[in-house]
Amino acid sequence: MAYFLEFEKPLAELEGQIDELRRLSDNGDLNIADELGKLEEKVDRELRQTYGRLSAWQKVQVARHPLRPKCGDYVAGLVTEFVPLAGDRLYAEDNALVSGIGRYHGRPVILLGQEKGNDTESRVHHNFGMARPEGYRKAQRLMELANRFDMPILSFVDTSGAYPGVGAEERGQSEAIARAIQVSLGLEVPFVSVIIGEGGSGGAIAIATANTVLMMEHAVYSVISPEGCASILWRDGERARDAAEALKITAQDLAELRLIDGIVPEPLGGAHREPETAIAAVDVAIDEALRAMDGMDGPALVAQRRDKFLNLGNAGWA
Repeated sequence: MAYFLEFEKPLAELEGQIDELRRLSDNGDLNIADELGKLEEKVDRELRQTYGRLSAWQKVQVARHPLRPKCGDYVAGLVTEFVPLAGDRLYAEDNALVSGIGRYHGRPVILLGQEKGNDTESRVHHNFGMARPEGYRKAQRLMELANRFDMPILSFVDTSGAYPGVGAEERGQSEAIARAIQVSLGLEVPFVSVIIGEGGSGGAIAIATANTVLMMEHAVYSVISPEGCASILWRDGERARDAAEALKITAQDLAELRLIDGIVPEPLGGAHREPETAIAAVDVAIDEALRAMDGMDGPALVAQRRDKFLNLGNAGWA
């Protein structure tokens, strides 16, 4: 079932006309190939124009699209023999943060990722991708496992932020995130992270302190959500559009600022239109990133990662 964003209304009308023409063609001998071709060309042209000039706020909407491929889709499409590993060995299992071991191009890897879910039931089950402290402590456990057995780590980031509930704060949310970052900085294995949708605040950074940080073309990555920023700065959540522009949250902005290492192209009209094509593009980018680290020993990987993050924001870096 198609789902159109607010700024895609002209596309919705055109695609509705195409669907109607196809139904008419199926129900009779009417030959409408020429008319269909013209409409399809118009849709393609409208898509190129619309997605070629998306604002930051529109990219936020695309990154949150309910049909956008989720962590589970990338794991299923890229990894074989995946075995989920659960629990932080301290408190509980956190379903918002998916983790496990599998094979990527035949090579054993550790997988981490936030899962938002695809329908109401799965979204509630995964807490809308907002991990609690036990999720980040589970991530630490898996990172240390990867380090012990010399396995690369792949992470898929898609969260509006860490869960802000009272219980999470009581169990040490900020400490768990900080500790996950600390563990990441000391890993002696290759670590590649991909921002596949939303990369929100410390909840994202906890599993994105990697040697190579990639972003999907229409993903967003920010210290706070536009709505949260607008509420704090202007006491008006309706100014989220202004906040999105000011925060520089798009992949293009962050690449220019050298806060990420690469942009993964999406199919025309966003990853939600052709999920398999989007997943294939991520596959190519991850494979290239891992190959670039072949031959680097543990200390070199640690040094590269530490230098990368400790120099962010320095005048010489930017």
